[in-house]
Amino acid sequence: MSLTDSVQNKQPGVITCKAAVAWGPGKPMVIEEVELSTPQSMEIRVKVVCTSLCRSDVTAWLSQAQASIYPRIFGHEASGIVESVGEGVTEFVEGDHVLTLFTGECMSCRHCTSGKSNICQVLGLKRDGVMHGDQKTRFCIKGKPVYHYCAVSSFSEYTVVHSGCAVKVSPIAPLDKICLLSCGAAAGLGAAWKVANISEGSKVVIFGLGTVGLSVAQGAKMRGASQIIGVDMMQEKCEKAKAFGVTDFLNPNDTDEPIPQVINRLTGGGADYAFECIGDTGMVTTALQSCCDGWGLTVTLGVPKQKPEVTAHFGLLLNGRTLTGSLFGGWKPKSEIPSLVEMYLKKEIELDDLITHNLPFEDINTAFDLMKNGTCLRCVIHMPEIEGFPMAGN
Repeated sequence: MSLTDSVQNKQPGVITCKAAVAWGPGKPMVIEEVELSTPQSMEIRVKVVCTSLCRSDVTAWLSQAQASIYPRIFGHEASGIVESVGEGVTEFVEGDHVLTLFTGECMSCRHCTSGKSNICQVLGLKRDGVMHGDQKTRFCIKGKPVYHYCAVSSFSEYTVVHSGCAVKVSPIAPLDKICLLSCGAAAGLGAAWKVANISEGSKVVIFGLGTVGLSVAQGAKMRGASQIIGVDMMQEKCEKAKAFGVTDFLNPNDTDEPIPQVINRLTGGGADYAFECIGDTGMVTTALQSCCDGWGLTVTLGVPKQKPEVTAHFGLLLNGRTLTGSLFGGWKPKSEIPSLVEMYLKKEIELDDLITHNLPFEDINTAFDLMKNGTCLRCVIHMPEIEGFPMAGN
């Protein structure tokens, strides 16, 4: 396919490309021709090469909470190549390989300069369907706005992101693999290393063995944890979980005993670290109950599908247990994600085995079905090849 076949000039700076548009909560994606504006000040336009489907995409798509923000283009875990840059952009040039970032790093706000947080006050997580700069959309169909997701919207042949919400990566890194570091895999590794700071010889329990949970297990194993308990209701995940470092697999369907009691018994008093990777606030409570007194730490990473409030008996906290959250594993996205790409290139971390499916862009609804049914870890969606742009792995 040639560039002119896929992208047609509408007017200087505006292009027409194909995108998977959701017209309402839970409705199948429709491949539509959309108009994408030129990148504005401090923005870049990216040719998306590969984009993997994250559980949070599915959760947001199924949710009725933002029914007004439609039509919408989902997707945020992506790799691509810079096609053009907006005014003021100096760190990117056409042809740079990049990962998109659902939460950015401005480098100058209180949080970015604190050394304590990755919650950028300028380029933080966007939930309202528009861009950070002018609070408008860059996509439209027949003049009507099409809303963004996390200010990324990677389920499109091209997208526009703020330059602070993308990071340049090595051109030799395979784009069909490292796209997982744009969210899920990085979130799990960071939760283990940066947020919990797992110590050697510790005992760990992980609730939910998807991409994030398995990445936590990988991080715990690399830190020398002596026991890594994986909790999941899908028995078929057991073998892969053990490959990523899980020492004990626990299926709640196989016991009538409360899970915290089982973990207390297996660990001899509770885990040092517990990770909730499901997106279930009830499971956050279970994870907290599964920690030991005195120093037990529970880290929650999942995006709740419903009931966002967490409840727990005050005695758990009074006895020294701690509950904390983790966004993107605590990584400062632009400053630190390139180091994970380098670790992957050196074969120090595993990504390939997290990918269970590879699908062409036109099968994006199949990817959503696979994730919704729990039959895949990560499905990488490959965008159509366009002349002049190298594709995945090139």
